[in-house]
Amino acid sequence: MEQLKNMHSLNGNRRQVLTALALLMAAPLFTALPQAARAQELQSHKNFKGTTTMISKKRVLGSGANSLEVSAMGLGCMVMTGAHGPIADHQEMVKLIRTAFDQGVTLFDTAEVYGPLLNETLVGEAVEPFRNEVVIETKFGFNIVDGKQLPGFNSKPDHIRAVVEGSLKRLRTDHIDLLYQHRVDPDVPIEDVAGTVKDLIRQGKVLHFGLSEASVKTIKRAHAVQPVTALQSEYSLMWREPEKRIFPAIEEMGIGFVPFSPLGRGYLTGVLNENTKFMKTDLRYGKPRYSAENMKANRPFVDALDKLALDKGVTGPQLALAWLLKQHPWIVPIPGTTKLAHLNENLAAVDITLDDADVEKINRTLSAIPIHGDRYGPEEAKAIDHDDD
Repeated sequence: MEQLKNMHSLNGNRRQVLTALALLMAAPLFTALPQAARAQELQSHKNFKGTTTMISKKRVLGSGANSLEVSAMGLGCMVMTGAHGPIADHQEMVKLIRTAFDQGVTLFDTAEVYGPLLNETLVGEAVEPFRNEVVIETKFGFNIVDGKQLPGFNSKPDHIRAVVEGSLKRLRTDHIDLLYQHRVDPDVPIEDVAGTVKDLIRQGKVLHFGLSEASVKTIKRAHAVQPVTALQSEYSLMWREPEKRIFPAIEEMGIGFVPFSPLGRGYLTGVLNENTKFMKTDLRYGKPRYSAENMKANRPFVDALDKLALDKGVTGPQLALAWLLKQHPWIVPIPGTTKLAHLNENLAAVDITLDDADVEKINRTLSAIPIHGDRYGPEEAKAIDHDDD
């Protein structure tokens, strides 16, 4: 324990040193952005936020005894192990995660299914030197057997317990700060799932309970058994469905919201187009919204976002993230990346100020542009928990 305290102390000094270095290095890093011309144009703007890479603002997920304080923006680690392209270099990703911590990130998102297993192993190694200073959130719920993903879901109580034991080992920790059910299992009553997690909380192996892509009715049933700290579901300028039913419900229950794919699975960065070819292992492969036809059709949306961003002196992705943060104080996005330049760009969004007029202009401009293509194909869409209309 004493060695761990000393390690944390050393890391604190390291963060102070890197704060100064990051401020000096941030501007050159941004020239490496995929759309170099756009980045250079924005850098010349007097209000460009690209040089700010350190964040100190915090937000709270959940309420009361079930609340959890985290950095205003987290880091989604899924893409580091092949979800959006080839598996990135392991040591480079360890370095990137540690750099994110040095820059103020305290929320790191992973899951058993990412890899599978590889992502938790990566995150566990990366955060080990400062484990007690960060929040690790991971997930169960897919049917993983001997490291391979089989069809369907599995949230049977015995399976949940087994998954948690495996996650604890891979994450090199004795507790999981926030444990989500990754997808609602229609074959297991949510009360049984929540009760199992409640037992794990009593044992100290889990500290907080979360759900992902769950309907209002499911959230309420789970919350009655074990208070839910956060809901993690897709939300971005391109997918605003949670605003209709989910947000009013979770706000009333005091539940936080962690939006995944806050940049539309990379589409809002402006890098993807009709010529982009996805590997079959890429999670965007075969999804209607990411077909060549629909990526071309949706280009006006990205162009409009970029124009709005230029008016504010920021990049399109930064404006998209700042807009998310402006929606509610209990929202904590977790954009993912494998690039330091993109990490810097994303984190800078925390300090972008949008007033009500800015938000109204963004909403008015973008709501007039139709989005082409569903986010999931028919079979995947059927597997998502929905409220009855």
